[in-house]
Amino acid sequence: MSSEWSWHLIEDHSTTERVLDAVARGLDDPGGPQLVLLTAFRDYATGFVDACHNQKEERHLFPLLEAHGVPREGGPLGVMLAEHEQSKALLGQLVGLIDQYVNGQASTLVELRSTFEQYAALLKSHYWKETDVLYPMARRILSETEADAVLTGLRETESKLGADTRARFQALAETIVNMMELEDLSAGLPKEVLAAVLNTLPVELSFVDAEDTVRYFSHENQHKIFPRTRGAIGLKVQQCHPPHSLYKVNQILADFRNGRRQVAEFWIDQGGRKIHIRYFPVRDARGRYLGCLEVVQDITAIQALQGERRLLED
Repeated sequence: MSSEWSWHLIEDHSTTERVLDAVARGLDDPGGPQLVLLTAFRDYATGFVDACHNQKEERHLFPLLEAHGVPREGGPLGVMLAEHEQSKALLGQLVGLIDQYVNGQASTLVELRSTFEQYAALLKSHYWKETDVLYPMARRILSETEADAVLTGLRETESKLGADTRARFQALAETIVNMMELEDLSAGLPKEVLAAVLNTLPVELSFVDAEDTVRYFSHENQHKIFPRTRGAIGLKVQQCHPPHSLYKVNQILADFRNGRRQVAEFWIDQGGRKIHIRYFPVRDARGRYLGCLEVVQDITAIQALQGERRLLED
């Protein structure tokens, strides 16, 4: 539980970054942003980012770090607090511009876009500093008792804003994201680039949908541990396994659908190589089962690793 406080705050960051990306996309719409998008963002940024997330850090994390000798002035805490104030000032400008635009002053759109870009850039940079620098430092410094106290304090701050504060703002964030159909990091990424990324991974991927139909496999025109052709696409996964293993395939898929299992893994020896095979259930943001992902990896070289290698060598 000692590091749970940091995952709590990192989840805040992740949720807010998705909101920022959705609003940026809305502001780029040639027809202008949806008014409901802007008002939802205004409510999220003022009610959660400023009045909740920043306050959780300032009241429950920063004081403990200061007590451990992390300076408030001129040090990392000073930077974080200064950026909280900068974001608050920019948000105040944004709220005014949003209200003007919603009330029919279309001439404010250029300034609204510019101010939002500054606000989003500041938050993303700020979150990176906290997630990658401040929080790891805090995890090293805080005792388990102090870490648990931070988590308790974070939850208390939320509860003072309403018993359902976290769920309410997460739902609002999902509403904003769904308005722009910005579901994940692949949005806006050309499919050929996404395919190249997947084909570059040192693992082979196959995806079977919720109806047990094979829909995708990576590394099509490359050497594969388990060779297959495009003829597999559209087949039921049961048709791709020998009869003696069907009971195991069906059991795994049933367990994934029902939430009884989160991974199934096997390893085999093949031509002097050790092959690791894992299956994972794929679910959407609401927990709905979308299918099964197979991940196959040759781990022979990984098993042979010894000692450390910290520098790039030719």
